[in-house]
Amino acid sequence: MPVQLGSKLPPENEARIEIIPLIDIMFFLLAAFMLVSLSMVNLKSVKVDLPTAAAATPDTKKDLLSLSVDKGGVLFLENQPMGPNELTTRLTLMLAENPDLRVFISGDREAMHGDIVRALDIVRSIGIQKVAFEIRPETDN
Repeated sequence: MPVQLGSKLPPENEARIEIIPLIDIMFFLLAAFMLVSLSMVNLKSVKVDLPTAAAATPDTKKDLLSLSVDKGGVLFLENQPMGPNELTTRLTLMLAENPDLRVFISGDREAMHGDIVRALDIVRSIGIQKVAFEIRPETDN
């Protein structure tokens, strides 16, 4: 006797999978995970008074090494104060571990231009090419 592959249920009672509610649930979960991950962002920089710029665009700081210059010209690497020689040594070791190392320089508004350029010069002399500067967007007052 041959096997019949047809359904014994009438056509109007066939089982169906509704995909629209599944898509709605997936979008809700995606949005929830995005909001939770954004709330878990940990700031890794020293508190400095950033300069403003009219053409500033917000950018994320993920996977960036934080280098800060305060108004006294002191260098901070990931919240740890250090001198130029120690900074050079630490960055050289970090570059050896990660050839795609990216550095995020944030300088205080009252920091001397030369201090920030000195920090940039140290970063570039080691061979790190991916450098960004942190600025604050200009607010309308």
